Formats: sequence, structure tokens, C-alpha cells
Amino acid sequence: MLRLKNIQETYDMKVFTDQGDYFGDIEEAILTQSKVHGWRVRATKNSFLSKVLGSAKGVIVPHQLVKAVGDIMIISRAAVPSYSEEEAPAEEVTQV
Repeated sequence: MLRLKNIQETYDMKVFTDQGDYFGDIEEAILTQSKVHGWRVRATKNSFLSKVLGSAKGVIVPHQLVKAVGDIMIISRAAVPSYSEEEAPAEEVTQV
């Protein structure tokens, strides 16, 4: 059964990847007319996103990469920038 959610219910919602990594929190929805175009995800302390971005505040995730929305939001692993702690030069991290 399809359940509808009010956009306001998604603010500050936790975002996880489909592999179980904590990604960040929803900051706002990006709307075009009556459709959700994307989601601004805030890099929060201890999130995977904060490790990858460094000093940046967050990223915009296209709505096509959202797999599920309920008590949490699940996004595709494709939304996560490629990152290796051992091999990541500073340039690669800032291009996100």
C-alpha cells in the first residue's frame, strides 16, 4: 500500500545508504512545480558524508537515487562519492 508523506515530515530525517552507512540528515527538499527534484542532505557529525566532504556542509541528492522514505530515507550507494581513506587526495574529496 502506498503511503503519502508531507514534505515537512522529512526535515531532519536520517539518511542511510542501501548498504547501511549513515549518510546525513535531510535539510530541505528541492521542488520543481509539484515534484521533488532533489534533497539537500546536511553532513552531520559522525556521518559518512562529513568524512568525505571535510569542511563542506552537505550535498544535493537527486530524487531518482532515493530508494525508500519512511522513518528514515534510504538512498542508492551511487549517490555516495567514491572515497578511500588510504588513497583519497585532498583534491578528490573537495570535488564532491
